[in-house]
Amino acid sequence: MKSWGLALLVLVLIQKQGIFQQVEAADGFVKTSGLHFVLNGLPYHANGFNAYWLMYAASDPSQRSKASSAFSEAASHGLTIARTWAFSDGGYRPLQYSPGSYNEQVFQGLDFVISEAGKYGIKLVLSLANNYENFGGKKQYVDWGRSQGQYLTSDDDFFRNSVVKGFYKNHIKTVLTRRNSITGVVYKDDPTIMAWELMNEPRCTSDPSGRTIQAWITEMASYLKSIDGNHLLEAGLEGFYGQASQQKQQYNPNFQVGTDFIENNQIPGIDFATVHSYPDQWFSSSSDEAQLSFLNDWLNNHIQDAQNILRKPLLFTEFGKSSKTSGYSTYQRDMVFKTVYSAIYSSARSGGAAVGGLFWQLLTEGMDSFRDGYEIVLSESPSTANVISQESHKLYMLRRMYARLRNVQKWKRARAIRRAQWLNRNKGKNTGN
Repeated sequence: MKSWGLALLVLVLIQKQGIFQQVEAADGFVKTSGLHFVLNGLPYHANGFNAYWLMYAASDPSQRSKASSAFSEAASHGLTIARTWAFSDGGYRPLQYSPGSYNEQVFQGLDFVISEAGKYGIKLVLSLANNYENFGGKKQYVDWGRSQGQYLTSDDDFFRNSVVKGFYKNHIKTVLTRRNSITGVVYKDDPTIMAWELMNEPRCTSDPSGRTIQAWITEMASYLKSIDGNHLLEAGLEGFYGQASQQKQQYNPNFQVGTDFIENNQIPGIDFATVHSYPDQWFSSSSDEAQLSFLNDWLNNHIQDAQNILRKPLLFTEFGKSSKTSGYSTYQRDMVFKTVYSAIYSSARSGGAAVGGLFWQLLTEGMDSFRDGYEIVLSESPSTANVISQESHKLYMLRRMYARLRNVQKWKRARAIRRAQWLNRNKGKNTGN
């Protein structure tokens, strides 16, 4: 009875929202339709993970098995989206040595990651730059600008200086037009890639008005879309409300970073919204109960805003609970995961804007140097792995429900067409006695 009740609810939503009215060709690219992701004509809800390290590990042939193991273990737990870095600027074993100069070995590592993800049926969200110094980030771009004679006073000049912006645009073009050395497919034509991300957690604290970030996202979204019309694009935002949404700033942690969840995601080139959730960092001195209460409100406020204001899908692209926090227990981490997953599924099953969540971060065995407190090694964390698998299964069953109902609609349409054809053929004929 429970499944029939859900089927009836989904059917009502289909009729109300017209989800199946425009059935996409089965080309494997994830698209958007109103509040939803759509894959091969069906609403697409997915459970996923972050693994920023995939390209770095795969660029060393002796470590490539780590990437393969991660995808294999993820797939066995029903995870179908991975978010990872498509950047490494300057420093040790970089992707980009200097502006326009690339490391072929590391690029081949990214080729391998995309190829392996495709084998396991996992879609990728590829981030193109970092706000922070890790793997270079905007600081490295600004340093490159200075080395070419630009007078730059802040790392935030990454968002303003035309020369630096030119470096970044070149990186966008180089990555998007890369031909995979393993599959032979150009990245911008590869359906394994679900979406591009402009930057991991863009912040411009030197301009709290938000105008700088707004202009930068607008410019870069337009540029990227001029090269690639196949893939979705998101900005990489954490979800903070800025000065353009003053009435909503009460829902923020107590700081501003020059971004605005509403205004930034209303930019036409941005296809879906993102949110990061770290109450254990933002309210480290608060109780677990207080952190969970904030998390619940944070999730639901953004779901409602994506649904009612943005009218775009919402993907929770980072969340987790650090084992390095005082008094940590696996139970506390599982409660964070359950809170996020519950909000996503509740929205998804009612036709809302939440389309999935990606926890931070997945590691495989033997990667101790990558541990940051948030790591999930599925073989070492049976209770958390079970929570993850349950969410994957629930979203999978929701997709199956949509598939069955679409088949019913197809059958009804075919029957109506056949009946109309029969009536047309027999029009005017005496079918009575």
